[in-house]
Amino acid sequence: MKSKNTGATAIVATILVVAVVLWQMAAQANLINGQLLGSPLGIYKSAVIGFTQGQLLYDTWVTLWETLLGLLVGSGLGIVLGLVLWFYPRTSAIVEQFSILLNSIPKIALGPLIIIWFGSGMISKIWLAGISTFAVAIISSCAAAQEVDRDLLNLFKSFKAQRAKVFKKLILPASVPWIFSIFRINIGFALIGAVVGEFIASENGLGHAVFVAGSLFDLNTVWLGVIILTLMAALLTWVVQLTEERVISWKGEQ
Repeated sequence: MKSKNTGATAIVATILVVAVVLWQMAAQANLINGQLLGSPLGIYKSAVIGFTQGQLLYDTWVTLWETLLGLLVGSGLGIVLGLVLWFYPRTSAIVEQFSILLNSIPKIALGPLIIIWFGSGMISKIWLAGISTFAVAIISSCAAAQEVDRDLLNLFKSFKAQRAKVFKKLILPASVPWIFSIFRINIGFALIGAVVGEFIASENGLGHAVFVAGSLFDLNTVWLGVIILTLMAALLTWVVQLTEERVISWKGEQ
């Protein structure tokens, strides 16, 4: 499995390198409009200026912190609530329907409300990131609790095990892969929530930097922001995957 992943990563990296080289060559040969599409060299220069001045590094840290806190709070609360609802099947069905309704609401429409209620600082971005992940976490964790192997569940029931013990010994362990999948899926949603909040009202963050650069037609800085956001999502995904591997290997040793 690792060799397959390594091979796929190498192929993707090669394609990206070739695309960047062709992009730069086309920009230098005036085959494309560098002012309109940007260029790798221009992006590099924008990165050097941004990191040298320190503002780009600070914006990256702000967005990362907002995304991470929103992801942990929103997904964490959603997972806990979704799993606990296993004890209350009827209530679970009602909450699931409300969660589906909440998930269908475009989060950008909630942005102005959150900004008005919690201000234009970091707290409102964390709220937006958390709300963007909360509904998905509830829906998925409810599904995880319901998808437990029925034979194992019937085995526990045959021994007249208490529901609390069934939850601890069966439901929770069986939900671990689902929990990590929820975090992987919600990384993108949390990042979108934070960036949308920065677009609407903010003085810092990558979303704010991209918005300002777009207003000034600075396409290189816009591309730079997009690249950093992509790398941020990839980094967080890698951390979740690494943690999942460690947890699963630890469980296997028990």
